[in-house]
Amino acid sequence: MHFLSQVFDWFTTSSNWSGAQGIPQLFWHQLELSLTVVLSALLLGGGIGVMLGHTGRGGLVAVNAANAFRAVPTLALLTLLAIQPSISLKWDGFLAAWIALTALAIPPILTNTYVGMREVDADVRDAAKAMGLTGGQVLRRVEAPLAVPFVMAGVRTAAIEVVATSTLAAYVSFGDLGTYVITGLNTNNSVLSFSGAVLVAVMAGLVAGALSLLTRALTPLPMRRSTSRLVTARPGLVRR
Repeated sequence: MHFLSQVFDWFTTSSNWSGAQGIPQLFWHQLELSLTVVLSALLLGGGIGVMLGHTGRGGLVAVNAANAFRAVPTLALLTLLAIQPSISLKWDGFLAAWIALTALAIPPILTNTYVGMREVDADVRDAAKAMGLTGGQVLRRVEAPLAVPFVMAGVRTAAIEVVATSTLAAYVSFGDLGTYVITGLNTNNSVLSFSGAVLVAVMAGLVAGALSLLTRALTPLPMRRSTSRLVTARPGLVRR
């Protein structure tokens, strides 16, 4: 109980809610970094997934390669970038953190996007083509809307991983909620590190909730009932 009272005192201390190292500022920095990373991964991984899923060529190799890249620890990649001054000092550590976290976020988005595109029933594609739709129109009007639940499942997975892992950005001097966690660990201040971890958990919950609402809004109405039964696609689900 004494520990929890100390945590409560920390959260209710006014000085922790103001200034460059205050909770609102660091919360925003981490949210800004996470949002930039997820959008970048969606453009890169999602774009490749759409292209490969639409054509059905080379997808298995690309998806497996992307998933194999998950084996690269984000902290190790950040450490390699940290010893490159031209990268680690750029934008107060933002560039190094962005590169490492984008590499983490691409695999789940690429995998789910590819699987979502390939899961579209071939009969639906054929019917769309029989109605005179071009390849691009089939992609925009048929395949993409039907793949939305899979794509958003990948985005949600990537976003939560990025929010949780972005605390490591403090190692390259980027100021976010990880500053509390890292500083607390370095100074044996368990109250500080625990409070930082609570804030990260709150952010992850808010992001997950917001993405769930966005998924529902983007999913075609007839598919919404089955969206809740979708799970994040795994490499074993990938097919040619």
